Amino acid sequence: MLQVFGFDRIGVVVGDIYFLDPAPARGQEGAEHGVRIEVRMLEPGELTGSIYAARPIRIADPVWRADLLESVDGTPGSLNRAHHHPHMRDWEPGKRVFDRGLSSDPVGWLGTMLADLEGLLRGAGIQVDETLAADAEKLRGAVPEVQRAVNSLLDQVKAGQLGTAPAGDDLTAARASWL
Repeated sequence: MLQVFGFDRIGVVVGDIYFLDPAPARGQEGAEHGVRIEVRMLEPGELTGSIYAARPIRIADPVWRADLLESVDGTPGSLNRAHHHPHMRDWEPGKRVFDRGLSSDPVGWLGTMLADLEGLLRGAGIQVDETLAADAEKLRGAVPEVQRAVNSLLDQVKAGQLGTAPAGDDLTAARASWL
């Protein structure tokens, strides 16, 4: 399941994920599943039809990511592999960063991070202009709604309803299945 909270130029994308790293770091072996949250840039497209036509909106470059993951073979709800990526470049995440706050209260930690959108953007090398500052204010108001969505997805992953392996034995699909 994929949910998008969109503002003028910023979107928060939330979805379940099943992930199998083909070259895992030590201690990170085996499949992982959970919920991925990304702060992404939004790009409105040009109108192509009448004044009634829908405007294309592109969910573009990722700025920041949090992965509330756990080992598939571990205890459901443990989030023993929860981490974030404060730096993303050319669609690629930097190294995993583990944080005690993320492990002890992942949804609360997420709310704190999203409430400081300006800090996340500056960390990504993006200058905060008036539009982005307005988006940051709107996101602060929407943080409880994002947290509710994340909690709901985490509950469904824990229940085995989401974050499941793709059908069949397709290793490529299992590497990063995110709708």
